[in-house]
Amino acid sequence: MATAQEVDEKLQASLPEAVTCEDKSSVSAESPSWTVEEETVIRRKLDRQLVPMLTILYLLCFLDRVNIGNARIQGLTEDLDLVGYRFNIATSIFYIVYLIVEVPSNILLKRIGPRWYIPGLVLGFGAVSIATAFVKTYEQLIGVRVALGVFEGGAFPGIAFYLSSFYKREELYFRVGIYVSAASLAGAFGGLLAAGFSQIPEWGIAGSRLHTWRNIFFFEGILTVIAASIAPIILPQSPDTSRYLTPRQQWIAAERIRLEHKASAHQKVEMRHVKRAVSNINNYICAAGFFFINITVQGLSVFLPTILTEIGYKSLTAQYYSVPVYIAASLIAIAVGYISDKTKMRGIYLAAFTLLGITGFGLLRWGSGSQLKYAAVYLCAVGAFPGGPGFLSWGINNAAGPSVRAVSSGYIVSLGTAGGILAVWAYLPSDGPNFPIGHSINFAAQVVVLFLSIFGILYCYWENRLRARGGRDDRLIGLTEEEKADLGYRHPDFRYIL
Repeated sequence: MATAQEVDEKLQASLPEAVTCEDKSSVSAESPSWTVEEETVIRRKLDRQLVPMLTILYLLCFLDRVNIGNARIQGLTEDLDLVGYRFNIATSIFYIVYLIVEVPSNILLKRIGPRWYIPGLVLGFGAVSIATAFVKTYEQLIGVRVALGVFEGGAFPGIAFYLSSFYKREELYFRVGIYVSAASLAGAFGGLLAAGFSQIPEWGIAGSRLHTWRNIFFFEGILTVIAASIAPIILPQSPDTSRYLTPRQQWIAAERIRLEHKASAHQKVEMRHVKRAVSNINNYICAAGFFFINITVQGLSVFLPTILTEIGYKSLTAQYYSVPVYIAASLIAIAVGYISDKTKMRGIYLAAFTLLGITGFGLLRWGSGSQLKYAAVYLCAVGAFPGGPGFLSWGINNAAGPSVRAVSSGYIVSLGTAGGILAVWAYLPSDGPNFPIGHSINFAAQVVVLFLSIFGILYCYWENRLRARGGRDDRLIGLTEEEKADLGYRHPDFRYIL
């Protein structure tokens, strides 16, 4: 039987001069030198190695971000004198820093490598969460929220890019959906953990006594630091360094991604890759969709306990009642990702589930009765939470080359994160207890997402048809074979996923 190196040499000798896209791989001379069964075994091994650990890390990331909402109804507001709009300012300052660091963080990740960089970010925001337990003033709260934004800013786009280095386009949404569903699980666990930790009796040394909301930050931070310490033991640097795989499987895992993206996984980020990422129209569609989806996702994550309290549930009861909402949203987000990957379609599911969000916020805005409004919260969460992984996967799928994908994932999330800033100003104290302005903003955001999804489908369909009849062939004129190979998504043979 030929060794992996011999197979690789034969494969390299058979490479054609013309670049072909993933959709034409079945007729390409770059036909895989392995079986479908081998690839399935490798994919399942990577699933076991990557997905659980990354899901836990992002769950803790989101938990440390939104636990301020749980802490708010457990005495944070009174102890730190968060009068007027101080809570909204403390929350929004996090998102401002978050969106600034996302693209630079992904470029650093590409240079340093994900095995240590991603756990390092997690360790950082875990330590910040612990520090938050000891803040005494509003100004100190602002400081720790800024620090939290620095470390958390790179986690979401970093994990998405990391996964795209191991999985093909039609495999990505499901895996991204699983780890992003951790945002929903963080809401569920956040309510349970907050209810449990807040009931721990006061403890600590004189001058630094921990109780109620302080316990929430402290113990959730400890859990995060522990997970960050374990992560580098499990996570590989790249497909060809995974200890879960045999040498041949390592080669296949790396080669299948190289064949799809027509570029080495070790490609360095250069200015042309940045320009290519920011000039991709599909990226703008996905970033805009992510922005408006984020208004709802981040808004619900921070303010759901407050909304449930205003509906009529007591603080501890509100924590418990938030749990099933997030579990439902998590399961639906994973299911949508699975179906989307199987059908190789993105936009239609984003558009369809937006209708649930529109209905939910319509009921919250114009309906009456606590039971009706609680049911509406389910519709809002189930309709919105699949959107985050959907738009991010759609953007990464339609950006070719690892360096372009690294910039694109950070760029999409960076622009989309601005929706989190608007989210924290959607629900103001003066707007309670029914929050008509906040619900109206989210209702309008869901309507915009619907139209963006439809526009994205039509644009990708139009671009694919244009390329099919040779409308982009002029891009190849005068280029060397190396330059053609570097075109990425701009190559006439590349086809967008709808």
